[in-house]
Amino acid sequence: MTEVIRVDPGAPDAAALARAADCLRRGGLVAFPTETVYGLGVHALDRAAVRRLFEAKGRPATDPLIVHVTSLEELPTLVAAVPESVVRLADRFWPGPLTVVLPRSVRVPDEVTAGLHTVAIRIPAHPVAHALIAAAGVPVAAPSANLFSRPSPTRASHVLDDLAGRIDLVVDGGPTPVGVESTVLDLTGQVPTILRPGAVSLQMLRAILPEVEQRSPRQPVSGAMPSPGMLDRHYSPRAALTVYEADAVARLAHDACASAAQGHRIGVIAADEDRQALNELARFADRVAIVYLGSERDLATVASRLYASMRELDAAGVDRILARSFHGDDGLADAIRDRLRRAGVAPDA
Repeated sequence: MTEVIRVDPGAPDAAALARAADCLRRGGLVAFPTETVYGLGVHALDRAAVRRLFEAKGRPATDPLIVHVTSLEELPTLVAAVPESVVRLADRFWPGPLTVVLPRSVRVPDEVTAGLHTVAIRIPAHPVAHALIAAAGVPVAAPSANLFSRPSPTRASHVLDDLAGRIDLVVDGGPTPVGVESTVLDLTGQVPTILRPGAVSLQMLRAILPEVEQRSPRQPVSGAMPSPGMLDRHYSPRAALTVYEADAVARLAHDACASAAQGHRIGVIAADEDRQALNELARFADRVAIVYLGSERDLATVASRLYASMRELDAAGVDRILARSFHGDDGLADAIRDRLRRAGVAPDA
């Protein structure tokens, strides 16, 4: 039985968090909100607890975890060295949605790092996450609190949909504000490289480290992943999802009508600006469900609703989901496109 503790996201109750912290220290699995998505936390130095986490999620051992701490002073016990670049990044982006990959110390178990000699570290900004980790007094390894490959959870209800009965406790702190996972920056090579895009953009990082580059999403990876979120297929709803470029909404509408006319139940993920282009779908109202994420000029809202929209359409029982992508040159635009690309496929030419 999974227990649920509800807390005020801005001022979480200390006694409630003490119970969750005790569960973590004893090797339990605790889901909690971060500013990005809900994480599934375990004591990062407890090998048995980490193995239990992988089993609960159905996560492959080749996919490493991010270790969460509350201050830069905790890094020396987890990494081989703290480079000056991390201090500069921390001064600007921590606490916040940035993860850095560094050479690990011998204290970090292989189970956390997929056997690699590196470890991913983050200091979350969410008041619940920050207070819980501080109360636990241990580093907390936490991937997203979902079944492996499913859309990440941005509400406690999403966690329970996937993991009820598989984990010990959920700290319900309401919806997560960012809605997509953290930016991951690898600092172990010659050139600092973004392995996974997120709310902290390439341009923001270059203001601190001008040499930062971004890994091509088409660059193949085999064996152990250097970072979470690098599999070609990930974040996927149960229904097959097809992704259309933002300038192909008319084609999306045509394809949705054609599928609905054949008797299929269709889900559509769109922007507010697409309403007129999708008007023709009204004649299939009994077979087409549309979720409008918000304006294409408000990517913060779009990102915060992205995963919830996939889960909503799955719950509606659609056979297919047709989603439009989002243009933009900031970190959230990159992250939204990345998550949609990994969740689905492009339409046939």
